[in-house]
Parts: sequence; structure tokens; C-alpha cells
Amino acid sequence: MVSNDRAHEILAFIRRFTREKGFPPTIREIGEAFRISSTNGVRYHLSRLEKSGDLKRGDRISRSLVAVHPAPAELGAARSIPILGQIAAGSPTLAEESFDGAIEPGEMFGDPEGMFALKVRGDSMIGAGILSGDYVIVKQSERANPGEIIAALIEDEATVKYYRPRHGTIELEAANPVYEPIVITPDKSFRILGLVRGVIRTVGR
Repeated sequence: MVSNDRAHEILAFIRRFTREKGFPPTIREIGEAFRISSTNGVRYHLSRLEKSGDLKRGDRISRSLVAVHPAPAELGAARSIPILGQIAAGSPTLAEESFDGAIEPGEMFGDPEGMFALKVRGDSMIGAGILSGDYVIVKQSERANPGEIIAALIEDEATVKYYRPRHGTIELEAANPVYEPIVITPDKSFRILGLVRGVIRTVGR
């Protein structure tokens, strides 16, 4: 645990904000709450929290701050899975932050620690039962096994596909024969955001 008073206060704020609103704060919201004008000033304290193991955060998604160790009052309390934006299920497109509340996981997906939801756009994964407008539930991970469905970042664009590592390349395979595999060569910036653990669909809306 961190000993720095300001970092400790920020950690408590992240926990409280997430508990009350169902999703984590952005760096700007933290800065406003603590009157820190520089985003680098906020990032300094977040880095301290990361190094101490109290916080996890993603690089590309603004609402991805997760307090690793819950406060005593939060132990055993139900937690929500935040909806962080949209992700393409066709050709990769820039992931758009379109925050839309939170999903109560119950016992559907197991421990929600490190999970988030993304709204799907496109029809490339219809063969896997993932339709445009669905929410995919993603478990944060930088690794995947061949054949798993992943949320991935290619350069600055996000997509959901089957993960198929090859010799020297990676193929992201659709579940729709209309789409060719996306081939990731070593010169491309590529990152696995997480593993798709489930799908939530609304009907008649």
C-alpha cells in the first residue's frame, strides 16, 4: 500500500467515485477534484499507485482505473462492470469513448476485477454469436491462447476477433466469411486489450 497522503486520497476518491457512479473517474475528473491543473501531476500519483500494486489502468481507454485492493467497507460488496466505449466488429475503427453506465455482473462472468464492457459495431463476428449493438464483456489481459476471442488494439484502432498467432505474424480472424483475416506484421503496433468472456444483448429497444 502507498504511504503518500495525496496518492492515498486519490485512491480513496477512485474507489468512492467507482462505487457511487458504477464506473471509474477520468484523469481530468481526478485533477478537478484535487485542483491539480496538470494531467502529468495526476499521472504522477497514479504511477505511484500502480507501482505499489494498488491500481491498474489501461493506456488507451480513459475510464480504465481499477483499484486493486478494495477498502474494508467494500469487501463483499457487489461491483459493476463499466462500459468504456465502442469497438469495431468489422474493419478496425478508432475506439470511441461513449460511456453508457455499467453492467451488474452478478455471477454471470465471475470476479469482475479487471473486467470492462465494449459496445460492438459491425457484423464480422456474427458466426460467434456477437452481433452489432451487443456488449462484449472483456477480462483485461495482455496474453491470449490461439483460438480465443480477444479485444485488440491495432495502432490506434480497436477490434474484436479470433486470435490466431502464426510464424512471425498474427492473424485476427472474423467469424463471418465476408471478411478476410487481418494480418499483423512485426512492423505494426499491436496490443491485446483482453479476452472476451461473454456477450450481453438487449432486445426490442
